[in-house]
Amino acid sequence: MSVRRGVTVFSHARPLEVAPSLQRLIDAARASDVTLRFDPDETKKHGLTADDGVIVVDAEVIDEVVLCVAFGGDGTILRGLRRYAGTGVPVLGVNYGEVGFLATVEPEELNGFGFSRAFAGEFEELPLPAIVFEAGAGILHKAINDISFHRKVGGRVAQLAYGVGDEEVGSVRCDGLAVCTPAGSTGYNLANGGPVLAWGVEGFCVSFIAPHSLTARALVVAPADTLTVSNRGREAIDVSVDGRPVCEIAPGEDINARFEHEAAYLAQLPGSSFYKRLRAKFGRLSS
Repeated sequence: MSVRRGVTVFSHARPLEVAPSLQRLIDAARASDVTLRFDPDETKKHGLTADDGVIVVDAEVIDEVVLCVAFGGDGTILRGLRRYAGTGVPVLGVNYGEVGFLATVEPEELNGFGFSRAFAGEFEELPLPAIVFEAGAGILHKAINDISFHRKVGGRVAQLAYGVGDEEVGSVRCDGLAVCTPAGSTGYNLANGGPVLAWGVEGFCVSFIAPHSLTARALVVAPADTLTVSNRGREAIDVSVDGRPVCEIAPGEDINARFEHEAAYLAQLPGSSFYKRLRAKFGRLSS
C-alpha cells in the first residue's frame, strides 16, 4: 500500500486566475497518491472542501511535506521559501505575477512539465542563501530577497550608516537602504543602481535608496562578515523583509545582519540557469 505524500499549496490574492492550474494540481495529486494541504486562508479563498484524502482543508502548515507549490508572483514564492527555510522542502513556483523571477514554470509551460513530474521529483533543487537578523525581543527574521530600511512616510530624510565588522563604511542622508542576497539583487537593489549578483555568488549587497550624495556607492559584502545598519537620524526607521514590514529601528539603534548559506531550496526545471532566467525575464520587460 502506497503512503500519501504531503504537498503544501500557497497562492496569491486572485483565485480566479489560478483556478485552471489549481485544478490540474488536484488532478495530478489524485493520480500520484499525493495529499494537498491548504491552510484556512487558502481554503476560504478557493472555496475548497475535503476530498478523499487528496485535499486537506483548514490545515496547519507543517514541515513534514515533500514539496511546496506556490501559485503567484515573487511575493507568493518568497512566502513559501521563508516558511520552509531550514526544512529542506523545495518550493515550486507557477508564475502568476508581473515578473516572477523566482518562478519555476509559466502556466502555459505546464503542458510540458506536469505536476506529476514535480511530485516524482523531476526537478533540480537550487539552494538559496538568506540574510538573517534579530529584532525586538530576540525575534529572528530571514530575508530570501532583501531587507530594506525606509524613512517614515512624510517623515524626515533618514541618516543611515552601515559598517562591516568593526569598520564603518558609509553614513548617508537618504530615503533608505537595501541589503540583498544574490536572488534579491534584481529587485530593490537593481532599482537603486546596485549590481546584479549571479545566483551562486557568495555574499550580499548594500545599496542606498535615493541617497543625498554624489559619492554613495553599492558594496558587496563577504559572506563571513557581519553587517551593522545604524539609525543616526532623529526618527524611527521602518524595516521590511522581502517587502513585508516587520519592525522599526529607533534613533541610535542598530541591526546586525549575517549571511546564511543554503537557507531555502527553489525547484528549477532541469537545465535552467540564472543567465537564461535573467535574459528571459528582463529581456521580455525591455521589449
